Amino acid sequence: MKNLALTHPDLAFDVEAARRHFPILSRTVHGRPLVYLDNGASTQRPQSVIDAVNDYERRHHANIHRGVHTLSQEATALYESARDRLVRFVNARSRTEIIFVRGTTEAINLVTQSYARPALQPGDEVLITHLEHHANIVPWQMVCAQTGAKLVAAPMTAQGEIQLEAVIALMNPRTRILACAHVSNALGTVLPVRRLVAAAKARAITTLVDGAQAVAHMAVDVRDLDCDFYTFSSHKMYGPTGVGVLYGREQLLERMPPWQGGGDMILAVTFEKTTYNALPYKFEAGTPNISGAVGLGAAVDFLSSLDRKAAHAHEDALLHHATAVLGRIPGLRIIGTAPQKASLVSFVVAGVHPHDLGTILDEDGIAVRTGHHCAMPVMDFFKLPATARASFAFYNTIDEIDKLAAGIERARKIFA
Repeated sequence: MKNLALTHPDLAFDVEAARRHFPILSRTVHGRPLVYLDNGASTQRPQSVIDAVNDYERRHHANIHRGVHTLSQEATALYESARDRLVRFVNARSRTEIIFVRGTTEAINLVTQSYARPALQPGDEVLITHLEHHANIVPWQMVCAQTGAKLVAAPMTAQGEIQLEAVIALMNPRTRILACAHVSNALGTVLPVRRLVAAAKARAITTLVDGAQAVAHMAVDVRDLDCDFYTFSSHKMYGPTGVGVLYGREQLLERMPPWQGGGDMILAVTFEKTTYNALPYKFEAGTPNISGAVGLGAAVDFLSSLDRKAAHAHEDALLHHATAVLGRIPGLRIIGTAPQKASLVSFVVAGVHPHDLGTILDEDGIAVRTGHHCAMPVMDFFKLPATARASFAFYNTIDEIDKLAAGIERARKIFA
């Protein structure tokens, strides 16, 4: 695929060239050009991902790993090729460390039940942070209830930051696991995960990083982070829904029992005993989302074709412009003002409920997310029922942000 960055170092990221790869961006909503600012919930798919999935479905579909016929071998090759690309994408040590799952949520549940449940004892502690997505809260609550362990949440500042010192202060001899987001989905805060992981490792604490909001915006190197587990979802990085990845350190995965039983995760089955398959298949019971994995592999290729630094700089410019433009709107309050943020702005407008605001913006063809963003403890912290959230991708433009601001102004006049 042709590199999407302009070759001249003094020129900005070529957003118009990038947009041409996304067919949906040319459509209209309510007679207006689509302004898609809900990328934190799900990114759009480039044509190359759509084509890869279509090609699989039209020409190669069969069940994998079990057939000697041509279609099965082709499908298996495509599926396993996606795994190999993901190894390189996150710099894993081996393909045995890449487990296909349905998404970040399933990955975290797998770790809580397969790793944490056998390891935790009454009185042990699992440390998370106040800004986690429900998917990195509820599974830990469940395993703590099952084992007698205690869930501890590190505090958040009024700016929406997690301070390293506050987290370290909660690490103690009873702390067994640290689980934290790489980027907050509700506020956009980028957590100091490398330093958090280092502090945990120095205390022999196992670490899991929820990277669902990170992989689309920044290069992720799991060996550099030195975390034990890292999770992410395809649909937040320009791939299909229903598939994601759990990276796990091989030594830990080898010791973990299977989370689910069934086909493909076995080597031999009798009524007396089952011998489990080797990694990574031990954790991939049943027929997987084959076309989803193929699409995820194509999404990795697409992201790898970008100049990631230029794309990040463009997203950073979008964030700064949105912060400045929205900050000038009377009655608008930005929620989450940490210095280190991904390209996301959560906000409330005085006198306008976020759901009403989202409906009015939709009339202008503008898609934003409204609600608690599966982060109700964050909303409780700010004493809010909900916020509106505009989340940007590299294919968004300054003009789209200006349209967002105009739509908010229109909503303010309606409710004045």
